[in-house]
Amino acid sequence: MYQGIKKLEQNTLSSILVDENVDCVLPKYNRNDLGIGIVHLGLGAFHRSHQAMFTEQLLNKLGGGNWGICGVSFSNETLQSQLQEQDCLYTSAILDVENSFQVVGGLKEVLVVKTQLEKVLERLLNGSTKIVSLTVTEKGYCLNGDGLLDETSADIVHDLANINQPRTAIGLLVAGLNNRFQKGVASFNVIACDNLPNNGEKLKSAVLQFAQIISPDLAKWIGLNTHFPNTMVDCITPRTEKSTIDLIKDNLGYVDNAPVQREQFSQWVIESCDFERPKWEEVGVIFTDNVEVFENAKLRILNGMHSALAYIGILRGYDTVYEAISDPDIKAFLLNLIDNEVLPTLESVDGLDLYQYSRDIIARFENPKIKHALRQIACDGSIKIPVRVLAPLAENMSAGRKVNSLVVVVAAWLRFIEHCLTNNIEIHDPRAGDFKNTFHENGNNTELNIEKFMTISGIIPTSLQNNELFISSVCKRYNSDIAVY
Repeated sequence: MYQGIKKLEQNTLSSILVDENVDCVLPKYNRNDLGIGIVHLGLGAFHRSHQAMFTEQLLNKLGGGNWGICGVSFSNETLQSQLQEQDCLYTSAILDVENSFQVVGGLKEVLVVKTQLEKVLERLLNGSTKIVSLTVTEKGYCLNGDGLLDETSADIVHDLANINQPRTAIGLLVAGLNNRFQKGVASFNVIACDNLPNNGEKLKSAVLQFAQIISPDLAKWIGLNTHFPNTMVDCITPRTEKSTIDLIKDNLGYVDNAPVQREQFSQWVIESCDFERPKWEEVGVIFTDNVEVFENAKLRILNGMHSALAYIGILRGYDTVYEAISDPDIKAFLLNLIDNEVLPTLESVDGLDLYQYSRDIIARFENPKIKHALRQIACDGSIKIPVRVLAPLAENMSAGRKVNSLVVVVAAWLRFIEHCLTNNIEIHDPRAGDFKNTFHENGNNTELNIEKFMTISGIIPTSLQNNELFISSVCKRYNSDIAVY
């Protein structure tokens, strides 16, 4: 496709001549001497734009070390092939008023569970592996509505019966820990990097629940030796597109078939932990004993506004966050939502002005270079909405505060589901089957459909399921014109 133009790989790295007018950072260490100390499960764009970038910045600062990354994908052989052809190098394009670029060299190895399970397990067993991090999205934790391991999940049932042939992240973690336990190798520690509240605690609970079924002795060993700190991660990372590849070719003069694109802003908050790890705090990672306050601020402000933009924006015919936030009615709605119904539910954070934080997020949404697809954000609403919208809504109702705008978001979510079902559009959600049954059972009877929806296990908080004011408010908004919200 780009004949005559060199491609990104180790042999050409030293010959990359970046125009002095282009801001590009190259690896400042010898990749051949870089040891692998981190295995990351879920090698998607977010990890490569976020955690791997923080690690890369630290490697550059220290001149190398033993914190190289083995990236593990569960099934994406295409990405593996693209990265291997580039010696696992890739470019992060940081899109802002002035674009900048960074070539990431810290990714040393890419494995795929589907075809290389034995090698993945060997890497997890290797004593040099000190940390296993993961970005598998909320549904990858295989939790039920109560936040516990879903032992009825077909994949979990498979993994429990085939501990050495795991399909899930939970099964893979337990298999790796079991091998180290059996062979007397010290435990690795686990860092979750998803938008799941109390992600470390919930991941640990799921791992221990799984391990207890396999071996109580294993579960006891994990409980005593393996750390699962809670974290909060934030960096808007749209999907890589051909335009990303073209941007790098035009600005840097080489072809990178596996780049990532992201915004300038990036934040990583990790629960204070006492185990061997990179000194990420030297490159801006926050370590704290109170991750929850950062987490709630991010989940309810940024992620909550994202969900509102996704459902309302799609119903109004928009495709991206930028398009939706450019609608003055939607922007005004979001500002009212945040000021009157979200900020009152949040605990103050030292060093963080929540009002200004919300305005900074709006400004991030208004970056025209970041084309974040609304349908990508709209996925897995049954997991996201309870945390981002229903939790603050329930708190406000209990405290006698306003919930008008939060109710709108719930109604828009239900309208989005109905829109997809009516137009035969696939709903990417683990509860899609329940949605279909609910909305088809009572035809066009909105009240009965919504009342039935409220009873779906594990989505609507108990305090709201039988709340007549809440249900009637959702019905009213559902039947009104989304365009005038």
